Amino acid sequence: MEKVIGIDLGTFNSCVSVVEGGTPVVIANRGGYKVTPSMVAVTEAGKRLVGHIAKRQAVTNAENTVYAAKRLIGRKWDSPQVKNALATAPYHIVEGPHGDCRLELRDKVYSIPEVSAMILQEMKMIAEDYLGVEVPKAVVTVPAYFNDGQRQATKDAGAIAGLDVIRIINEPTAAALAYGFGKNIDRTVAVYDLGGGTFDISVLEISSTGVFKVISTAGDTFLGGEDFDQRIIDWLVQGFQEEHDIDLRQDRMALQRLKDAAEKAKCELSAVIETEVNLPFIISSARNDALHLQRVLTRAQFEDLTGDLVQRTAQICEMTLDEAGLEKDEIEDVILVGGMTRMPQVQRSVSEFFEREPCKGVHPDEVVALGASIQGAALVDDSPEMDMVLLDVTPHTLGIMVVGGYFEELIHQNTTVPTSRTQTFTTVRDNQTAVKILVLQGESRRADENELLGEFVLTGLRKAKTGEVELDVTFEINADGIVSVHAKNLETGDEQSITVTATSGLTKDEVEEMMEDAHDYAVGRREDEETEKARQEAETLIDEIEKLFPEVEQVVAGSDFGRDAIDKARTVVERARTLIERGDVPGLKEQIDALARTQRMFKGVVGKSG
Repeated sequence: MEKVIGIDLGTFNSCVSVVEGGTPVVIANRGGYKVTPSMVAVTEAGKRLVGHIAKRQAVTNAENTVYAAKRLIGRKWDSPQVKNALATAPYHIVEGPHGDCRLELRDKVYSIPEVSAMILQEMKMIAEDYLGVEVPKAVVTVPAYFNDGQRQATKDAGAIAGLDVIRIINEPTAAALAYGFGKNIDRTVAVYDLGGGTFDISVLEISSTGVFKVISTAGDTFLGGEDFDQRIIDWLVQGFQEEHDIDLRQDRMALQRLKDAAEKAKCELSAVIETEVNLPFIISSARNDALHLQRVLTRAQFEDLTGDLVQRTAQICEMTLDEAGLEKDEIEDVILVGGMTRMPQVQRSVSEFFEREPCKGVHPDEVVALGASIQGAALVDDSPEMDMVLLDVTPHTLGIMVVGGYFEELIHQNTTVPTSRTQTFTTVRDNQTAVKILVLQGESRRADENELLGEFVLTGLRKAKTGEVELDVTFEINADGIVSVHAKNLETGDEQSITVTATSGLTKDEVEEMMEDAHDYAVGRREDEETEKARQEAETLIDEIEKLFPEVEQVVAGSDFGRDAIDKARTVVERARTLIERGDVPGLKEQIDALARTQRMFKGVVGKSG
């Protein structure tokens, strides 16, 4: 049966999982880590680095190392979130050709889906190394509160990475799948997901019949560990500025060092009550004196700095329970997801709000990827143990703009998907022959305060008085949460439709060009890995042979046959060295067989003499 991998494309870290023998397992990367930093860098030589290797060089290459790209995916250039990132990120964010934001690394501009695709491609390669086969299909998770544009941009990232993303599912829903899988339980659960960049809360009903039904969801796509780090950075910067009258944010390398130190301090304060931030030679003064930053941060200070962020999550939880029509005592389990839920203050807040201790039975960094792989297996495996039904909801209200600039709701927030709804509208002017349909997403009654997803025009209407010509507008949302809309002239049957894609997203040609680049990178990377593997194998054999030469020469020195064998061995070694220098992988692979035969012969000679 074909394998479908599950990928948690996280803001801080990403994780990949697969179901084997009915059990979901997280796949470790080559370094043995089960999570990979969601970081991408481009070196001075133009080489791409992803994951741990990108993180290790971030301080010395701050301008060309991207983290938290997920916070920017599907965002418009003029959005408040992008303005926030512009003020705090050490890398260059620039305006794209479609009103989107892009990243400039080493004089080359990349779209956000393209950078996200680099991380997805790394996850794909980790899975393929583990499984030993190519993996073309994946289920990828997104924050529950992602809008249509952000979902579509994530699907674009998957396509660029060479993945057929057969389903996009919400992160809290994936966590609930992993939590309830194979347990045969009937529970009402809340999934509290506070990760590196986003916050989600979802309330679900898990049924022993294998039905996972989301009742309501809410969140904030710009609230997470990045904001907690930023509070520490601001505190450090302010203290240093008061002491030395220097703003460390003006130096990109210093900013990256602050970022690393803040993240480390935040993690340490989950286990200890105080930690020292010590950054020697952080910057030079106007007189060229080296200045150091050294401050002690207590857990109490950190909780004071970030208390409003934790409180914001509690307010969103309150809103979600109201939407679900549930009281706190009707929630039977609270599942904590995301690295930030290790913070003691967060755990206390959750316990106080839900009036119960949260479950400790899931791994906050791995559970989302596990759930994604379970969903992936369920889509291709019709065996009874994988028989499940997932009923998710749309996190935002969808509708169109009507006369007066108002927002007419067609599909309400927290409606189970897939779904469709048709509503009949009439013309609003005499002799109107066309109507423009503006598709919107959001919760405001005013159209201009919601997000424009797309627009299209239905033409060919009969000239008539206001209200005489009727048309049906139908909204459909598929299982991925992607929206399509069509309008139909009820007199003529003429139709016009649009599959809504992010208005600030990529064109089809751009996606195809990026797919080609990503494919070329993957082929080149595999060839480089093959070359390196052959080189290491050959060099190991050469070292072993050369260590054996003196002993073998001593044993066979007296015979012509022996001297001839020694000369042939030297020729084999010299040819292998030449092939290594040339980078001739096919030739080297053939020569490895000759090296192995020589090594076995030498060992045999030495063994007999012993």
